[in-house]
Amino acid sequence: MTGFVVSEVRLPSVDATEHFARQLSLWVRPGLVIALQGDLGAGKSTIARAFIRSVANDPALDVPSPTFSLVQTYDELRVPLVHADLYRLSGADEAEALGLADLLADHAVLVEWPERLDGRALGPDVLTLAISGSGEQRVIKITAGGRWHQLLGRDHDIETFLTRAGLADADRSFLLGDASTRRYERITASGRTTLLMDMPHRSDHMVIRHGKSYSALVHLADHILPVLAINRHLHELGYSAAEIYHADAESGLALIEWLDGELHGDLMRAGRDILPFMRNAVEVLADMAKRDWPREAAAGSGQVYRVPDFDLDAMLFEVDLMPSWFWPKMFGAPAPQAITSSFEMVWRELLPLAAPERPYWVMRDFHSPNLIWLPDREGLRRTGVIDTQDAVMGHPAYDLVSLLQDARVDISPEIQHQLYQHYLIARGDFDSDAFARAYAILGAQRATRLLGTFTRLSVRDGKHHYLQHRPRVARYLAQNLVHPALAPLKRWYETNAPQVLELARS
Repeated sequence: MTGFVVSEVRLPSVDATEHFARQLSLWVRPGLVIALQGDLGAGKSTIARAFIRSVANDPALDVPSPTFSLVQTYDELRVPLVHADLYRLSGADEAEALGLADLLADHAVLVEWPERLDGRALGPDVLTLAISGSGEQRVIKITAGGRWHQLLGRDHDIETFLTRAGLADADRSFLLGDASTRRYERITASGRTTLLMDMPHRSDHMVIRHGKSYSALVHLADHILPVLAINRHLHELGYSAAEIYHADAESGLALIEWLDGELHGDLMRAGRDILPFMRNAVEVLADMAKRDWPREAAAGSGQVYRVPDFDLDAMLFEVDLMPSWFWPKMFGAPAPQAITSSFEMVWRELLPLAAPERPYWVMRDFHSPNLIWLPDREGLRRTGVIDTQDAVMGHPAYDLVSLLQDARVDISPEIQHQLYQHYLIARGDFDSDAFARAYAILGAQRATRLLGTFTRLSVRDGKHHYLQHRPRVARYLAQNLVHPALAPLKRWYETNAPQVLELARS
């Protein structure tokens, strides 16, 4: 079969077979299929159970055999799974009635006795494991089709990388993956935990404007080099950005420090007193604002990364997400050209008022999902900073906005004000009036961008859970519009899109 790769592994024990299944589970995605072939007692159920328990992150999870139910679903896992056993079926017609093909839209599927199916029923993304052997020993012939070919190739790259780093026998477990190609694994060896960052070069070929992709227009990182450079420099300055232990920029892989603390977002949702860790994060930003920041940073191995400017074009393109996505969702029709033009005109007048006297490093995502409380450390190092790859040269007010006007958790205006005042005191003698104006403008810019982004994620990508954050973000927008400098933007919303301000009251 063209485009397929075939290999064979020999597994000497049940533990080795289960380890093999757990490693496969690192790559589970909706739409992927694992077809388990082999005689009765070959070990198909052993692989299925280990795979499902790994995805559930629960080695004691009860995984019943679907021999009699035929299909067992696991909808609450990080990737919903379907486990099917087709032994009792007599033919493809009965198998088709189970609806496995329909479940592939949002599930991964493990199928025992796939021979009962039409070979085309489950699409091209099928990993076939033909299992044989005796006793505890197993021989597995692997045929990888569709996306599995690429995923197993990436797995091989990681194994090679870990071997070169002296971690050939390390235990790997899935930690996190996001909407981009970036993903993370927890690497454990000799009682030590490190973090594997897997960020291959992302090709974004869709041209949006001026011959550039969205990522290029708004300066989103498409490779691992920015992480290596930004983290190294922050770590050298004494901040708790993850230290880089071993990296291969060409392959997009890095072993970095495991910051063993608690995410701000988890602490907030647990009802913890936010002031201790939020004050510390504020102090980090105040300290960063007192420094001179280079336009270029060393990424290691002689490589240098140039930090891009968070320029007017990038910020204008971000706020354009409002008329491009939020408006059609709100009104059921594209925004008229007059609306788009007047909106851009207002922002062209406002954004230069938030230009910094000198550019600073701005993380852009300095908020609860990317900050880790490390109470066992001292001073500013108690705030761990992750997700640094999209750093730009910009105004320090932007990161303070990201922190205090968090899109994913509620922070009351009173707490925001208290923390804002704490920043002013920590910052010392500077033009606080100009900073307040920039804070309001950049806060409105960020809120406007997020309203459009969350709508786009729902409409284009089917990620409807982001819509729950829109009322909170609309409240932040309304809060920023109170500043006198934003009177033109406030009038624009009141005249053209009062529904946005009504959303803030919901």
